[in-house]
Order: sequence, then structure tokens, then C-alpha cells
Amino acid sequence: MDKKGLRANIKLLKKQHTKEQLLEQSEVILSKLEQHPDFQKARIVMIYSALPDEVQTQAFLEKWRHKKKIILPTVVGDDIIPVELAESTGFAVGDFNILEPQNEPYTGDYDLIVVPGVAFDRNGNRIGRGRGYYDRFLCKHLNVKRIGICFDFQLVDEVPTEPNDIKMDEVISSIS
Repeated sequence: MDKKGLRANIKLLKKQHTKEQLLEQSEVILSKLEQHPDFQKARIVMIYSALPDEVQTQAFLEKWRHKKKIILPTVVGDDIIPVELAESTGFAVGDFNILEPQNEPYTGDYDLIVVPGVAFDRNGNRIGRGRGYYDRFLCKHLNVKRIGICFDFQLVDEVPTEPNDIKMDEVISSIS
């Protein structure tokens, strides 16, 4: 299946789940992430503010924003600009109706980058929404541990790849 077909298939599968089911799966996935040794030892974690159809991170962000340095992506043009979720950071609706933190760009290092996606396979291959934001960002941070998180139906046998696609080191779903 090509990327376009896989995206369409995943979209149909998402519609078969209620908001409550996806929230329950999100809690299981994020609990696994919290227990992961790389998350536990990480001081600086980049994660994302979720779209409605992604693993829901809002409660997770609130829980961890005072315990670790949390960095969130914002989109400016064709690029991800990382921003720290500081004590006083407010949010505004950005591109794609994503809540984005309003703060100065973060220019430091990362211990862990947690990545959303439309689909992943067990080899760490990932497809996003097709704009390449994460691939362009991650290619600058290849030495940082990358963990993809997804719902169980987003974990597929094989994701079609291209040379510029950046693999995850691991993928966490509600069943993996």
C-alpha cells in the first residue's frame, strides 16, 4: 500500500473508535512511556500537543511540565520550531488548529523526542501527514533517542519509506 492509501486506511480505522476509546488507549500508551527507562532518565523531553485524532498528551504535559523540561513543537512556515513549556507559558491556536506554546524558541539539547505519526511499523518506520515537518526536524537530531507513539491500529506490518524518512528507535502503542 502506498502512503496515500495507508493514510486513508488509518483515517477509516480511527472513525471506528469513539473519543473515549482513544482517550483510554492514550492513557495506556502514555503510562508505558512514563515507565520507559529512557523517559525516566530524560531531563529534557520534546513531545507534542495533540491533534484530536492523535494520542492525547494534554494531561501528560500538565503532569510532567513541572518535573522535566518539556519542549513542544510549533510550526513556522515549513519548519518545526521547538519551544519550552515553561511555568508561565501560555498557548495559542497555531497552524492546523494545534495548541502551540507561546515562548521563545528553544535552542538546547534533548534527551528524548516523542513523535506522533499516522502509521508506524515495528522497524520504526513512520509516516506523518505528508508535509515532512518531523523528518526535517529529526534529521538535525539523529543522536537523540526517538520514540513514536500511536494507537494500536496505527501499528502496521510495513510503512512505505523514502530516503529522507527518519526512523524511530522504538514505537509504543497500546499493544506493543
